[in-house]
Amino acid sequence: MQSLRELFRYGMGPSSSHTMGPRRAAELFRSRYPQANSVKVTLYGSLSLTGKGHLTDRAVIEGLKPLACEVEWNEAFLPFHPNGMRFEARDGGGKVMCAWRVFSIGGGELHEENRSEAETADIYPLNTMEEILQWTDRDGKPIWALAHEIEGDALWEHLRFVWMKMQEAIQSGLTEEGSLPGDLHLQRKARNTLAKAKRVRESEKRTAMLAAYALAVSENNAAGGYVVTAPTCGSCGVLPAVLFYLQQDMQHDAEAILKALATAGLVGNVVKNNASISGAEVGCQGEIGVACAMAAAAAAQLMGGTPHQIEYAAEIGMEHHLGLTCDPIHGLVQAPCIERNVFAAVSALAGAEYALLSDGRHLVSFDQVVEAMKQTGHDLPSLYRETSLGGLARVFDGKK
Repeated sequence: MQSLRELFRYGMGPSSSHTMGPRRAAELFRSRYPQANSVKVTLYGSLSLTGKGHLTDRAVIEGLKPLACEVEWNEAFLPFHPNGMRFEARDGGGKVMCAWRVFSIGGGELHEENRSEAETADIYPLNTMEEILQWTDRDGKPIWALAHEIEGDALWEHLRFVWMKMQEAIQSGLTEEGSLPGDLHLQRKARNTLAKAKRVRESEKRTAMLAAYALAVSENNAAGGYVVTAPTCGSCGVLPAVLFYLQQDMQHDAEAILKALATAGLVGNVVKNNASISGAEVGCQGEIGVACAMAAAAAAQLMGGTPHQIEYAAEIGMEHHLGLTCDPIHGLVQAPCIERNVFAAVSALAGAEYALLSDGRHLVSFDQVVEAMKQTGHDLPSLYRETSLGGLARVFDGKK
């Protein structure tokens, strides 16, 4: 598995695979070919079908500045991954000097064509949750300690930055009002939800506060603001909402939150390594489902869970999102995406509490659920994998 730095990235929303990845690709291409006079970028598959709503064209144009850029949309799917891009550097006469094909595979990570290795090398010798649990049983250490053992003290500086940016996204989203960009004219709800949360009965307050925090981050993302991938931009509101709520409710110090982030990161890394966190590849189960698993694991740790109870919490969060489709209306990361962050946050905390009622033993392992998620994602028709051609997107637009 790769460093947690590769999972927790900070960048412009609303999509890690449709915005952050393409912008990084554009910046890399510009740096490699500074002699180019202009660049033509062809966006394939899911990047073409939902790219306008995801601001993909804006991302590549910004990444290539000051070079002139022409964007072409091609709905054909390339063999390796649904999120394909082709960059062509052109001279002053319009002649193609060189071309580069690259894929945005989720979470902001890129994969170059004809390269078998990942963008960054693996550094973890353990790649499954079963191996991690065996390590904790053998050495008597918590799950988060594995991240420290492999990545050292420098990891905590990165996680401190991550937590700071997550909190900034919450605060930013709670102050904004009005509608989100795009033709849905979806109204922001975070600020009003927080105001209502302060007036509701105590029994309802937890849901209301979690909703306000998840809405704040997700709305900030949907408006093209800067967020932390957890594991993606489209699911970026779940983990911050749960962590921020528990910090306020249980008075956890920053060190406890950072350790919970490390545990959540390892959960996300297991899925990223053995399946996918790309909605275009496996549907929303790879984004919201993984985010719920990460948040449930973090919550179980903060509430005193054992490694096996933490694994159970993650399994619950992932299992009950199996088959979740990615069908954004008008290609925008707004409906149903924003509300899914809210209910995944609520589910994550409930899943952690349920896991703590047990001794951590259960029938289906987290690794088995990850395997099932991967298979389910590949079995889903492309209509339900971030193309806006099926599901809610189709019904909302009345498409036949």
